[in-house]
Amino acid sequence: MTDFFKYHGLGNDYLVLEPRRFVAPPSPEAVRKLCGRHRGIGSDGILWGPLEDLPGADVPQGAPGVRIFNPDGSEAEKSGNGLRIFARHLWRRKLVDGKRFAIATLGGTVEARVLDEAGARIAIDMGQVRFDSGAVPMTGPPREVLRETLEAGGESWTINAAHVGNPHCVVLVESPAPELARRVGPSIEHHPAFPTRTNVQFMAAEGEHAVRIEIWERGAGYTEASGTGSCAAAAVACRLGLCRSPVTVRMPGGNLSVELDESYRAVLTGPVAAVGSGELSAEFLAELGLQRR
Repeated sequence: MTDFFKYHGLGNDYLVLEPRRFVAPPSPEAVRKLCGRHRGIGSDGILWGPLEDLPGADVPQGAPGVRIFNPDGSEAEKSGNGLRIFARHLWRRKLVDGKRFAIATLGGTVEARVLDEAGARIAIDMGQVRFDSGAVPMTGPPREVLRETLEAGGESWTINAAHVGNPHCVVLVESPAPELARRVGPSIEHHPAFPTRTNVQFMAAEGEHAVRIEIWERGAGYTEASGTGSCAAAAVACRLGLCRSPVTVRMPGGNLSVELDESYRAVLTGPVAAVGSGELSAEFLAELGLQRR
C-alpha cells in the first residue's frame, strides 16, 4: 500500500494519509516534519481519512470523516481546498459511490460533487457563513461583526468576522498585497479578540461579482489560495453590498467561484490537481514515530 498521496488546489497542497495504512494518526511533531519543505515531503497540511468515527463531530451514516492538520501541527475544523482535495481522493480511490457524497469534518458535514470525468473540478457545499461574534468566536457583546475597527500591528483596520466552520477575519483594504498579509496577518491571527486565533483575508472588491484577497492562514502563514477564506470574503462582500452572488475570488494561486443564497450558504467550486504518491523510508517513519499496520 501507499503511504501518502499528494494533491494541490491552486497551489495549496495537502498530503492525504489513510488510517488503514497506519496504527495511529501523526503527532503534531510528525505533522510538522511531514509538511517540512526541506526535510519532509512538503505540504500546507495533512488530511487524515477516511474515518468512520470523528470524535467531537456528528458523522452521518456512511459519510467518511476527515481530520485536517495545519503545518504547525494544530488541527483545523474545515478547509475548502483541503475538502476539494479529499473529495477527489475519495472518488479517485473508489472509496465513495458516485460523484455526489457527504464528508464529515470537525466544522460540520459538507456535500461534495465531482464535476468532470477526471475529478479535476470539485464543488463543495460549505454550509452557512455566519457573522455573529459567538459563532466566530470573537470577544465582546453578541453582535454581527461588520465594519468594526481593530487595532493590530500599530494600525487601525476595518474588519469583518465570519464563521465558515472555522474563524475568519476579512480586512477591507484598497490594495491587497502579499507584503501586507505577511506584515499584519500574524498580529491579527493572534489578536486577543479571537480566542481560537483566526484566518485573515485582506480584501478589495473588483466589480459586482469579484473580489481580490491576500491570505494569512491560521497555523500555516502566508498562502496563495484558501477555500474557506474565499467563502468568508465572498460572503462579507455580499453582506456589505459590495458584490452579488456568484463571486469570483481572485488570489495569487488562481480563482475560485463562490455561490451564496439568501441565507449565505456557500457553494465553493474550483480545481484540484494530483501531484503524486509514494512510500516513506523506514528511517523517516522512525523519525516520525509512525507505524504501519
